[in-house]
Amino acid sequence: MSQSNSRSLGLTAQLESLLFVADGPVSVGRLAEALETTVGQVEKALTALEASYVDRGLRLQRVGNRVQLVTAPETAARVERFLGLEARTRLSPAALETLAIIAYRQPITRPEIEAIRGVNSDSVLRTLLSVGLVEETGRAQTAGRPILYGTTFEFLQHFGLRSLDELPPLEDDH
Repeated sequence: MSQSNSRSLGLTAQLESLLFVADGPVSVGRLAEALETTVGQVEKALTALEASYVDRGLRLQRVGNRVQLVTAPETAARVERFLGLEARTRLSPAALETLAIIAYRQPITRPEIEAIRGVNSDSVLRTLLSVGLVEETGRAQTAGRPILYGTTFEFLQHFGLRSLDELPPLEDDH
């Protein structure tokens, strides 16, 4: 499509095309650059696109300033069957506990996770890293500069969340 023809499509449609062909999460800044517009205009188009997906088979998934087009979580079983994928990996109670700690406290270090759990978490962290539900997000600015962990886009997809804001609130212990 020539550049003059692409201009005849609205910004929201052009944005949808870029998200459709992207092989992973894309920053809003990169989308604005590709569309030769402002971040504010891209955000406005993302809001319109998200509204258009209500009751449809696609969703926008966001983490910070990155966004990705994904299938609706409600369609996961049919999509997996259609693609011939094996059932999702079952997570052990220890893995789910560790994943919850990371999801709510991220970024978080292994020693911080272990202080909350009260047990060594090396093996569980390796499992969560290998299945792509958590990732290294940097290093803490403390002695020894331990690795910081956070959740991934795959985490959101696995649990059918559009963003971390959809995590249920933590109950107050008081």
